[in-house]
Amino acid sequence: MILPRLGVTCGDPAGIGPEIILKAFSRPGLLPAAHYILFGSRKLLEKEQRALGIELRLGNTAFTENEEGSLALRDLEEPSGSWGKGEPSAEAGRASFRYFEKAVDEARRGCLAAVITAPISKQSWHMSGLSWRGHTEYLDSLFPGAIMAFWSKRMKLALLSHHLPLREALALIKADILLRFFTHLQECLKKVGQAGLELVVAGLNPHAGEGGILGGEEDEEIRPAVERAQAAGLKISGPLPPDVVFRQALDRPGVMAVALYHDQGLIAFKLVSFETGVNVSLGLPFIRTSPDHGTAFDIAGTGKADPESLCQAIRLARQLSAASLQLRS
Repeated sequence: MILPRLGVTCGDPAGIGPEIILKAFSRPGLLPAAHYILFGSRKLLEKEQRALGIELRLGNTAFTENEEGSLALRDLEEPSGSWGKGEPSAEAGRASFRYFEKAVDEARRGCLAAVITAPISKQSWHMSGLSWRGHTEYLDSLFPGAIMAFWSKRMKLALLSHHLPLREALALIKADILLRFFTHLQECLKKVGQAGLELVVAGLNPHAGEGGILGGEEDEEIRPAVERAQAAGLKISGPLPPDVVFRQALDRPGVMAVALYHDQGLIAFKLVSFETGVNVSLGLPFIRTSPDHGTAFDIAGTGKADPESLCQAIRLARQLSAASLQLRS
């Protein structure tokens, strides 16, 4: 059996990324069969193993296709300079970006079917002088139109905008922008075997504007975009009041909610799926997933981090990459 090659980046070395990776790969049978490549520092991972009492063999990347699966390391430089566990720093930011950049480069060249990213610190990236706010923004610079989505057994969610200040996010709620987004989202879902999903779109204002009494965006921008998308054949409805729209997607595998800005969607999603949720980047030529949580600096180095969200991210990357490959063949 030909197994896919999946890249896993170590994330911010000062956060819980290295810990949850080692925990996930040290438990037999927890992850699907694949050729896994870790992108990080051998010195860093060996230090983390000693702290956790984990012994994990990290070999080279010479795979054979008849293996049951393997784990290898793409050994990159350890963070230089002064940095400490559990706190943001320019050094750790540069290291986490280097791990991510290398994995994305290999995926772009067709060497990886998917990239699974452990959490990074946006503050550390900023301190290091990087212009991107996070993983999705970097991917969007390479593949314009990349969509930030979230997946769990209980809910699926897509975001119109990513990490933007609220004032900037609200400026994107225009009928033409929304229609392009709905159409692009549907195309992206088709490419990962999710063409049948129904989209339910959130309104912006209380009660979805209450007929214009509480705001006009629903009638002036959102509803016209939804109606034009329906006329084009999309399975889509809305705008629905923001305080109830997520109930339409909860525990309904065939439905995906569409939120108009970051926190509108993430508050609902993380309330029901924080431990098992997965961040998915749609619109790329490869699959990219990550846990839906951050670096958890407050517990970094304590050994308390739970790897379940990372495991779910790896499982989903395996599932979506297999579906994508099948559709292309």
